[in-house]
Amino acid sequence: MTPAATHTQAGSESVRRSRWRARTVLLLGMLVFFAYGYDLYALQTVAPSLLNHPTWDVTPGTLGTLASFTALGEAIGAFGVGRMGDVYGRRTPIAICVAWISGCMLAAGLVTGLLAFGVTRFLLGIGLGALAPLVCAVVVDWARVGRRSLYCGMALSAIPLGGVAAASAGRGFLPGMEFQWLFLVGVLPILLLPACWSLIPAVAPEEASLPDRATRRNTQVVSNEWWALFEPGWLAASILFSLASFIGLLLIYGASSWLPSLMTDAGYDVDSTLELVLVFNCGAVAGTLLFSMLADWIPAKICVVCLFLCAMVALRALTTAEGHTALLTAVAVAGASILGAQNVINSYVARYYPHRIRGTALGFTLGVGRFGSLLGPSYLTFLIGVNSDAKAGFYALVTPALIGAVVVFLVPRGRRSERLRAS
Repeated sequence: MTPAATHTQAGSESVRRSRWRARTVLLLGMLVFFAYGYDLYALQTVAPSLLNHPTWDVTPGTLGTLASFTALGEAIGAFGVGRMGDVYGRRTPIAICVAWISGCMLAAGLVTGLLAFGVTRFLLGIGLGALAPLVCAVVVDWARVGRRSLYCGMALSAIPLGGVAAASAGRGFLPGMEFQWLFLVGVLPILLLPACWSLIPAVAPEEASLPDRATRRNTQVVSNEWWALFEPGWLAASILFSLASFIGLLLIYGASSWLPSLMTDAGYDVDSTLELVLVFNCGAVAGTLLFSMLADWIPAKICVVCLFLCAMVALRALTTAEGHTALLTAVAVAGASILGAQNVINSYVARYYPHRIRGTALGFTLGVGRFGSLLGPSYLTFLIGVNSDAKAGFYALVTPALIGAVVVFLVPRGRRSERLRAS
């Protein structure tokens, strides 16, 4: 065999291994995000059981507080662990977080007091917040050029699927069983630990060419300080991405928290809350996959702006929809555009920044965004309280969607050299 043929064969084998690794990391990312979605939406699923608990005296306001505990924990986790993945690699933090959320779900199923239950939700939020930037970053690290937005979107689409699984489990087992069993099911992600440790690479492709671990570590520590996000080349983008994530998560949590009650107050008749959740989340999956695929072909900025504008139209349509089919269609489009916008923002950020600060950028962006998830329900509560019109909540969401479109439109183009490496 000639040297040229040997080189060609070795190159083909390397490509096959790289594609296998990318698909393996993607599958693991989807499984982890599926568990993420189940754990996150489990609280909404058991809400009726909590309201009827004989000794905890849970009110709708208490449920909002518990959700806020989770969101606050997510902000802390995103801020704290995003950079850690850049410095120490993605594998170890991901494994720790998977074990962490499994332990928190176990604790949530075993505690006997409301305060202790709230603590478990806060701690769970820390683990969930840390997982989001880590998993997005590792999926984009290993995805081949031209598939990075699609792979990131495919991984993120598992979150609403996990939410559907939680809602379906609740419909099938509650109220016939104790609600704690739904949290005990959340221990199952611990089974992913061996696969995460053995199949997620210790270093990203960009680091593999560096001579040794010490050199990689020293290079990362020098270049991965938080202030790197605020250098002149990244400052405007870092601020705008954070604002966009803030608005995106405000819309998600505002819509998902208040949509069922808003529909009822506005005079709509939906057969069951589960149907609404299924349609909203299925729309979210479809929107994420479609626009993530498009973001590999056209600028991600255009995709996100279009999604925010579609969210405006869908939210407006919810105020005028007549008939069951029209209503569910508007809900599906709202889910596709609202969740799709945030998920494409995540893949946009992951591609926009170079590998050395990718996790840091995702952690910072999502960390700031989590304050939108804290504000969303309160923002709607205030506006609905001062306006007697039941449809005011829909209009309250239209304005942030328009602002989100403008904010993303203003994101500057990335550095050319970095765009070539990140794309």
